[in-house]
Amino acid sequence: MNPLTEPQIAVDVYRKRRERVLATLRANGGGVAIVPTAPETLRNRDADYPYRHDSYFYYLTGFTEPEALLVLDASAAPDAPASILFCRAKNVERETWEGFRFGPEGAREAFGFDAAFAFDEVDAQLPRLIANRPALHYALGASAALDGQVRGWLEAVRAQGRSGVSAPAAIHDLLPVLDDMRLFKDAHELAIMRRAGQISAEAHRRAMAACRPGVREYELEAELLYTFRRHGAQAPAYGSIVAAGPNACVLHYPAGNAIAQEDDLILIDAACELDGYASDITRTFPANGKFTPAQRELYDIVLAAQEAAIEATRPGATFDAPHQAALRVLSQGLLDTGILDRGLYAGVDEVIAERAYAPFYMHRTGHWLGMDVHDCGDYRERGAPPDETGALPWRTLKPSMTLTIEPGLYIRASDEVPERYWNIGIRIEDDAVVTETGCELLTRGVPVKPDEIEALMQAARVSAA
Repeated sequence: MNPLTEPQIAVDVYRKRRERVLATLRANGGGVAIVPTAPETLRNRDADYPYRHDSYFYYLTGFTEPEALLVLDASAAPDAPASILFCRAKNVERETWEGFRFGPEGAREAFGFDAAFAFDEVDAQLPRLIANRPALHYALGASAALDGQVRGWLEAVRAQGRSGVSAPAAIHDLLPVLDDMRLFKDAHELAIMRRAGQISAEAHRRAMAACRPGVREYELEAELLYTFRRHGAQAPAYGSIVAAGPNACVLHYPAGNAIAQEDDLILIDAACELDGYASDITRTFPANGKFTPAQRELYDIVLAAQEAAIEATRPGATFDAPHQAALRVLSQGLLDTGILDRGLYAGVDEVIAERAYAPFYMHRTGHWLGMDVHDCGDYRERGAPPDETGALPWRTLKPSMTLTIEPGLYIRASDEVPERYWNIGIRIEDDAVVTETGCELLTRGVPVKPDEIEALMQAARVSAA
């Protein structure tokens, strides 16, 4: 390893997370938890896809090598290891080809585990570790391969039944425990997410500055990817959306080779992943640096919707509150512009009740954000009494929850819509962390107001001239 390029390992952060899981399991009768990392995936012949660890595994370990598995033994004796890592053995020959490996002893020392074994010993050691334990905890049904391994380990324990060895009598899904932990971000996580937001914002500024009529979508994507890596991010957090003109009305449009035309809007939904954490930004701007009147009209509606959603993102509000706030603004805008026929609806309430907005706004206003761009965690209160419709109540927002705020409007060409709005797709998205008094936006390093966007693009053109 090169100490100048390797990130500092937050040993205490990961150790405390493991201790929290162990404490939770002990409070519920003990047992053993198993958390594997992600497998390597073949891309073609002998070339793999770029490797990324499993988020749950990384959350508890900080360990990024493939072929690894964590065992947390909440029923271990006081002098026995409770936090055990399985990882690849040291192998000088393989390290020549693939790079540094910690090896079990190096990983135990560097990451603060109680014990570590070579990954090749998993099938031999796991039956021993789960024998005579009251319960087994893992991600039930998340992986057919892991389910098969667990069955094999249980069969190996049950085969020793005549010797007085017993298998766990219960199996529990571990993910609800981890989901509730991951939903609330600690200071370590928020510091990374703030930096990821800064890098992603800089990438959007660069793409805006580089945009001209005649540029291809993939050229703007290249500006984004360059900026991510130049500032230390490991990868995009998701496939970058760079959509010119009518392509902006396709929600998950991948950057292609379409050429930006003079009066096109460009919608970019792209952000980086930094040290295991995602950011998520969308901006929409004119290819030529100047919004048309119709584009500005719709943009102002979407921006007002986002501002209403931001105001509704505060502790004590429900997760659904920002969406409902944005929905009212968007629905009123659809009526005011004539995109929805005002003669057919009594007002905003009827538009919402009949979901008349849905052809132009078909997604929700946000999602959890963290290690995964669509992060884990329930959106409704698990175990709460359902309402009169049978639905569980929405989850209440609390400080240190992180989520996106991303309203939009997507107006395809249609005889039922005024022609001046055809093929305009607009989304504005920022990342927010709930605070004690409201929310903090992590991604406002890139302008969102239309006058500021136009000024940035104009300044870039003057500078390049």
